[in-house]
Amino acid sequence: MKTKKLLFVTLVSITFFIGCNTNEPVNQTTAAITSDVAVTNSEIDASIDDVSIIAEDQFDIQKSMTAKTSMGMVTILPTCATITTVLTNDTYTKTIDFGTQGCALHNGNIVKGKIIISFTKDFTIPIKTITYTLVGFYHNGKLIEGTKTIIRELKSTELLAAIHPVTTHSIDIKITYPDGKIYTRIGTRVREMIEGITSINNWEDNVFLIWGYNITTFPNGEKYTSTIKTPLRINMGCKMPFPVSGVIEIMKNDGKATLDYGKGDCDDLATITVNGVVKEIHLKK
Repeated sequence: MKTKKLLFVTLVSITFFIGCNTNEPVNQTTAAITSDVAVTNSEIDASIDDVSIIAEDQFDIQKSMTAKTSMGMVTILPTCATITTVLTNDTYTKTIDFGTQGCALHNGNIVKGKIIISFTKDFTIPIKTITYTLVGFYHNGKLIEGTKTIIRELKSTELLAAIHPVTTHSIDIKITYPDGKIYTRIGTRVREMIEGITSINNWEDNVFLIWGYNITTFPNGEKYTSTIKTPLRINMGCKMPFPVSGVIEIMKNDGKATLDYGKGDCDDLATITVNGVVKEIHLKK
């Protein structure tokens, strides 16, 4: 797929740029990647996916209302979220306020703060841009900061020949854990909706496949690159914040680990393989 090739070239260029412009010494020693690193990467993935799904949900809800369909779309948001919509000129701005006490999403993740989403009112444009800003937004106690865009289009891909929604997410965020440790991540994450496309009144039958590449910087300055080797499958009917299948390769210098989410079961289990040794782990929200 041309899109995948362009994505890979772009992100390799980002990696090269970062490596060539840092004044910090590079540790060339090879160290085994631990299961804690894999779990932390998975936690950050969950934060990014939840924000993206919320943004797309509100885009689709507004599109459904504007089209005045006979059967309106059902939102994925819980009743504890307050939604304010303002139309200025040709742009919708939607503020989703989850309050300060904690609001549980469908998958059990707890969020606080606001997500401000904006997009054009012209839903006939084939390629649409959704912008979101996080304001005092906490995901399971972690402060997530950033302003980013989602490119949304309907097209055929290698993963599904039929025309379906495909969204490309640019990632540049800062994550502060409750203990004060700070992580940053850059990259691109592509999500394709492969099931539940026509049943707009039932989000539980939605299934997504996700692929992409990112670089996560840990508090000690170590950088880990993650590449999705087998698309991650998100089954919304599981109501869990973890993929049910898919494989990610995590690398640091010459060290490599493989994180495998399994074969489709709705659980918090995954396996990490390092130097041929396989270990089962429990994922965390």
